[in-house]
Amino acid sequence: MVVLRIRNGQKRKYTFLCLCVTGFIMYRYLSMSAGGQRMSRKVGLVANSSQFTLEGKPFQIIGGSVHYFRVPRAYWRDRLVKMKACGINTLTTHVPWSLHQPEKDVFNFHTQLDLEAYITLAAELGLWVILRLGPYISSELDLGGLPSWLLRDGSMRLRTTYPGFTQAVDTFYDKLIPKMVPLQFKKGGPIIAVQVENEYGSYSKDESYMAFIKEALQSRGITELLFTADGHNALKSGGVDGAIRAVKLRRLSQRGVRDLQAIQPNSPMMVMDYWTGWYDVWGELHHVLPPEDMVSTVREILMRGMSVNLYMFHGGSSFGFLTGGIQDPSYKALVPSYDYDAPLTEAGEYSQKYHLLRDLLSRFNRGESFPEMPALRYREAYEPTIMYQHLSLWDVLSFAEGFKSHKPVNMENLPTNNMNGQSFGYTLYETVVTSGGLLKSGDNVRDRALVFLDKAYVGLFKRQSLELALPDGKGERTLSLLVENCGRVHQGRGLDKQRKGLVGDVLLNNTPLRDFTIYSLDMKPSFIDSLHQAPWKTLPENPRFPAFFMGSLFSYGYPSDTFVKLPGWEKGVVFINGLNLGRYWSIGPQQALYLPGPFLNSGINQVIVFEEQEGDYKINFEDSPDLGMAADIM
Repeated sequence: MVVLRIRNGQKRKYTFLCLCVTGFIMYRYLSMSAGGQRMSRKVGLVANSSQFTLEGKPFQIIGGSVHYFRVPRAYWRDRLVKMKACGINTLTTHVPWSLHQPEKDVFNFHTQLDLEAYITLAAELGLWVILRLGPYISSELDLGGLPSWLLRDGSMRLRTTYPGFTQAVDTFYDKLIPKMVPLQFKKGGPIIAVQVENEYGSYSKDESYMAFIKEALQSRGITELLFTADGHNALKSGGVDGAIRAVKLRRLSQRGVRDLQAIQPNSPMMVMDYWTGWYDVWGELHHVLPPEDMVSTVREILMRGMSVNLYMFHGGSSFGFLTGGIQDPSYKALVPSYDYDAPLTEAGEYSQKYHLLRDLLSRFNRGESFPEMPALRYREAYEPTIMYQHLSLWDVLSFAEGFKSHKPVNMENLPTNNMNGQSFGYTLYETVVTSGGLLKSGDNVRDRALVFLDKAYVGLFKRQSLELALPDGKGERTLSLLVENCGRVHQGRGLDKQRKGLVGDVLLNNTPLRDFTIYSLDMKPSFIDSLHQAPWKTLPENPRFPAFFMGSLFSYGYPSDTFVKLPGWEKGVVFINGLNLGRYWSIGPQQALYLPGPFLNSGINQVIVFEEQEGDYKINFEDSPDLGMAADIM
């Protein structure tokens, strides 16, 4: 007993000593600036009449956007070190509400979504941070980063002071903001500014809304400088008193500068988003911005003394079903690559833009040297995977949640996921018919539907194809519609109308179909894992579609990055070790999916492909990307 007490006493003294040392280190760390020099923390970032100052000293923001949710956590450091080595002094990132609160009572700030760890890493590397807390962020995400369960409310008015929306925002901010408050500049952290909402001027449905969001931030402890960000045509309607208006643009025009100066004559000018490239949509070309054009515009911005944020500096990937869509002039869905033709490529490679930008910024850095550029990671062309097992869609329905309904029910209102509805993926609607005839979707299919009669493919419903002939037959037959949510639009005034699945009646010979069995196929990791128990069969010579195909990828030693290519396959989804890598579609432009090394195991890796219509039964792994034929952005 005496020995035990002595040891416990020694442990307590040792623990106390460790706490003292840790506290001293944190004190020294938090009293230093992101650049490593001692700095007081009383004033922060201030917008004076002609320039920004940080703790009283002139400060030109040279920012770059890198989204933590689009980069594997194992690569966060690599991407931010490369950004620092290019001469960027400020990291900006959006915060996706939909990922952090996937259900009303479920919050996720761990592993890949550990925002506190990401911001702390930025500070460690000497980067300041501008945080873009939404709640709407656009960012080419499904529903602009808003959670789809909001749409269960049939009267929902997103981005307004409608009580159902403001109450949900309050609940989210009650969880999020307390995590951010200690990381602000005046608290010793790297956050020097916070953006209020995003591009509200182009939406502008409620004059009280921006004031509500500003109050929601400040009442919870946000004390740093506030920004808003809009295109030059919407600067006035998108702002809010007490926040600096910043502009978004691709080219620096005299009109854009004049508009900003006219609205805000006694403030420094900030380009919150200088678009270094653009996103891609299925069925079009890969968008690129010539490097010389980008560098020329950045040079002009800096020479005018303006601050700038490069959107994107590194785009990364919209893994899984995160991608959004566009509505105008017609609906089109986005590809999973978010390469964006940014200075740092989707896989973290240095582009020509990176080298030109680094050279430019070194001239504006007043002789200070940049950190060394980190070495690039090895990429590997693995041996092809032969898909040796097959599982028909009809054989997995026992592993999916099924519901009975007299009328069709849209995804968001299905009684699944703890009554939060279905956010992503596919939904299968089945009913019994007793005749053939003309099937009409009435434009109620969101967004595509493969149509089957007794499991035999009949045709396709999509936005431009609203009618389909069903063949005649005897007796009762099962009509199935496999409806895919290709991505809710991420911008525009139609956000409230982004419900998916069957959003209204489908007519057979002008009579509404009734008495459905509905299966939720969101294809979450838990669903993919459950397929281990499914009745997989050896791949037949003529497999039935839609179907799951399974094979193995073998990686020797430490896994490297690679690119998944599917020649001969039509349209579907790739899963690696249960993780949803994203959609593929033969129409392009994207022809290969980025597969980061950290997603692989040393040894055997499971590869599952869900294919809708046609497969070649072999998957290739290459050491270079294929984003498709390129076209300059106009």
